[in-house]
Amino acid sequence: MDISGVRAAPGSVGEVSMTEGGGARPLQGVRVLDLSRFIAGPICGQILGDFGAEVVKVERPGGEDSRHHAPYFKGESLFTMLYNRNKYGITLDTRHPRALSILEKLIGWADVVIENYRPGTIEQMGIGYQRMRELRPDIILVSISGFGQTGPDSRRALFDAIAQASSGLMSITGDPDGAPTLTGTYVSDYVTGYQGAMGAFGAIMHKWRTGEGQMVDVASLDSSFALLGTRLIAQLMLGKAMPRSGSRDLLTAPVNVYSCLDGSIYIQAGTQSLFPKLCRVIRRPDLIDDQRYASVDARMLHQAELEAIVAEWSAGQTAFDIARQLDDAGIPNAKVATVADVAASPQIRARGMITEIEHASLGTLRFPASPIKMERSPLDTYKAPPTVGEDNNEVYSRILGMSGEEIAELRSSGAI
Repeated sequence: MDISGVRAAPGSVGEVSMTEGGGARPLQGVRVLDLSRFIAGPICGQILGDFGAEVVKVERPGGEDSRHHAPYFKGESLFTMLYNRNKYGITLDTRHPRALSILEKLIGWADVVIENYRPGTIEQMGIGYQRMRELRPDIILVSISGFGQTGPDSRRALFDAIAQASSGLMSITGDPDGAPTLTGTYVSDYVTGYQGAMGAFGAIMHKWRTGEGQMVDVASLDSSFALLGTRLIAQLMLGKAMPRSGSRDLLTAPVNVYSCLDGSIYIQAGTQSLFPKLCRVIRRPDLIDDQRYASVDARMLHQAELEAIVAEWSAGQTAFDIARQLDDAGIPNAKVATVADVAASPQIRARGMITEIEHASLGTLRFPASPIKMERSPLDTYKAPPTVGEDNNEVYSRILGMSGEEIAELRSSGAI
């Protein structure tokens, strides 16, 4: 089944794209209308674009709010660049009298629509799910929101930090005796965007089999709640609260960050098989048969004294020397890297995790590449993230069939 209907002419936005390996991209021909902003929705659209979907991103004239977030490269926000590669960018004032008819035509073109407005907003705009189905019966709508489309909190506003706080994630992050702490990145938004993309993939597969579209409802609260791991299931099944553990492992010991001569190193040696290996590396084989450390549970009861022994051993050595000994013994470890360290990592380079692409006006842009490595249809960055309205002429003329004069009139009226 051809999900996208009539293919676009060669050289247009909808042209079938080929990867460097010569194979068609997995989602070639799938058309995506991205009405989202900030992080979670744009990440969802970007992933579909990485897989080869033709993604048209709509934002207000002048650009979405995130374009005003520092830092900037040649006047353009790096924040917005990060989540919008492999997309074609157009502008549209959704409050303009001409906007509704334009949105309806774009929805009729699309296989998938992504939005992350507060629930109820797209209905107020006149393009709710039922209206989308009238325009295109097999439409897939991916609705990404803070609290979901249902429930008593569904209409509340949410950003990443609110998701971390409300889901319990913040309460389990930080030192045991310290305050609840945000993670170092927008983890709730990222995971929600990934979940949205997975939902879109599933809906696309269902559509290929049956011809049916559907709505995909993804909530940031739900996505963050699902990250709580053992703490959550212990609460659900045992009524047991498991407190914050800082940099320690929740379940095994000794596992922690240890100081060394040139920084810090994380050592993971708490399992039954790893602990004896660590004892031999640190030249304390006597600890192996010590009943205080004979089991996982026993070591958890005595983790502070165990960590003190490991810390004394690590303090007088470099991270390189420690890692060499632990690697030889098969014990997982890593020097705690800075962002600058990992950006220059030979392993990251070998994995192709930094990609470069040329932008017509901004020059060379560098981004994290997709972490998904596919043998037959490898993913790549084939279009730089657009500046505001960069692709207005191309998209409005091809999809909507507008003349140059009509596009100019829309621009002068403030519609785009």
